[in-house]
Amino acid sequence: MSPATSRKPDRSTEIAAALRDAIVAGRLTVGDRLPSEAELAGRYGVSRPTVREALKRLAAQSLIRTQRGATGGAFVNHISYEAAHEQQITTSTLLLSMNAISFDVACEARFAMERACAPLACARRTDAHLARMRAEIARQSDPALGDEDFCASDVALHRALVDAAANPVLSYQLAGAVEAMQPLMNMITFTARDRARIVALHGALTDAAEARDAAACDRALCDLESYTRELGSAVMASRSRSGR
Repeated sequence: MSPATSRKPDRSTEIAAALRDAIVAGRLTVGDRLPSEAELAGRYGVSRPTVREALKRLAAQSLIRTQRGATGGAFVNHISYEAAHEQQITTSTLLLSMNAISFDVACEARFAMERACAPLACARRTDAHLARMRAEIARQSDPALGDEDFCASDVALHRALVDAAANPVLSYQLAGAVEAMQPLMNMITFTARDRARIVALHGALTDAAEARDAAACDRALCDLESYTRELGSAVMASRSRSGR
C-alpha cells in the first residue's frame, strides 16, 4: 500500500460510527437498550471483542452507558450540557494547540463569539451574575494575587458574563472560547499586561452589564480585544528579537 493510499477504518470504528449515526438520527433514543454484544457481532459479522471496542468508543463520547446485572447492557445516554461543556473545552484546547492557530485568529474568534452573547447577557443578567463579576474584579485588584490565580479570575469573570445570557447552547459553544482560547491567550500575554488596565476594562464591562447597556458592553469587549491584540503583538515581537 502506498503512503498516499488512505487506510480503511477498522471494523470497530465502522460499527461505532453506525451506532452513533443511529443515535444522532433518533433511531435510537435516550434510554433505549442497544442489542447485546452477541447480537451486534452477528449483525456485523465480527467478533465480540470487536463489538466491545466499538462500545468503548461510544462510551468515551458519553453516547452510551453500561449497566451490569440481569437487566443490564448498553443504553443510550442522556448527554447533559455540563458534560458536553467539559468535552468542548478539552476538544477546543487540543484543536488550538495541535493546529498552531495564530494568536490573532484565536483572539478574533473568542471576542466575536463573546460579543454575540453580550446583548442577551445585558438583558438577562441577574444580581448574582453581577456579584460574581464584582467579586472577580476585587480579586484581580489584590496585588498579592499570583499570575495563575489572576488568569483563572479573568476566565471566571468572562464565564459569568456568558452565563448571564442564560442560553445553554451559547454557553456550550462559548466554553471553547472562554475556557480554552482565553487561557491560552493569557499564557502568552500575562507577563506583559498591566493588571490595573485589565481591572479597569473589566470594571467597564461589568458596569455596562449592570446598566443593561448592550452598546457599552460591546465597546468594552472591543477595548479588551484591542488591548489583548496589542499585548500579543508586543510579546511576539519581543520573542522574535530574542530569537525564541
